[in-house]
Amino acid sequence: MTKRRDFIKKGLIGSAGIAIGGMGISHETYALITDANEPINLHAASDRKKPLMKFGLVTYQWGKDWDLPTLISNCEKTGFQSVELRTQHAHGVETSLSAAQRAEVKKRFANSPVTCVGYGSNFEYHSPDQAKLRENIEQTKEYIKLCKDIGATGIKVKPNNLPPEVPEEKTIAQIAASLNDVGKFAGDYGLLVRVEAHGPRTQELPNMKAIFDQVTEPNVKICWNSNSVDLNPPGLEGNFNLVKRWIGDTVHVRELNLNDYSYQQLFKLLAGIDFNGWILLEASSMPTDKIAAMKEQLAIFKELIN
Repeated sequence: MTKRRDFIKKGLIGSAGIAIGGMGISHETYALITDANEPINLHAASDRKKPLMKFGLVTYQWGKDWDLPTLISNCEKTGFQSVELRTQHAHGVETSLSAAQRAEVKKRFANSPVTCVGYGSNFEYHSPDQAKLRENIEQTKEYIKLCKDIGATGIKVKPNNLPPEVPEEKTIAQIAASLNDVGKFAGDYGLLVRVEAHGPRTQELPNMKAIFDQVTEPNVKICWNSNSVDLNPPGLEGNFNLVKRWIGDTVHVRELNLNDYSYQQLFKLLAGIDFNGWILLEASSMPTDKIAAMKEQLAIFKELIN
């Protein structure tokens, strides 16, 4: 039996691509290629810890009327772990803040369990008007400085369309070049540029892929936006696979109980790429009791990821 075990062990280990531990090897074969006293773990591949997805808020509708102390307090009350600050909202975190005011924003988050994930800007790079394009790029850089000053880890931007009067490949190249420009600048500050899959045409994942095929800066990432077009042929998984290599640390979701998007499948796909980032609620409804609504969404999120 010992000779037989040694023979099989050498033969199997010498074969390219053999994988031990729940990868198609039977109990009997596994026993033959291991020492008698060696502990057997047939579930090595599944023992890996689940990715730690965290839940937060985009101040789109539910947080747009809250000043910064109220916003942080409401996230604390509801168990939300983070917030993406959106431009032109009541919390007033804009480039007009002085150095002292920026330091105060940073301090408020540092003294709270709520993380300032980043800044949600409206800067876009598709315009054929080169002066307008340049303005968007330069303003992005100013807000990158703001993100650094307040302790955020990145800025969210948008592509944000493919103008019909311009060849698509030209606009796609322009967007990618702009992202490389702001990405290089953000890299000097140690920040991410998160590109929201947004806009009439640029929300489509094949077009996002075409853009990112030309993005060279490693800190420029996709912010998955949970759009209805994600479900277009070849389906959620197929579209996810088109861009999964570029997905960063933020994902936007709508209300998780609307039942118009397969969030459970999305979270499984994210787990498959070891996503350890932020799932950010970008709710558009207007509930009377937003605190209760936030608690409800967090409870649903926890159910979906278990």
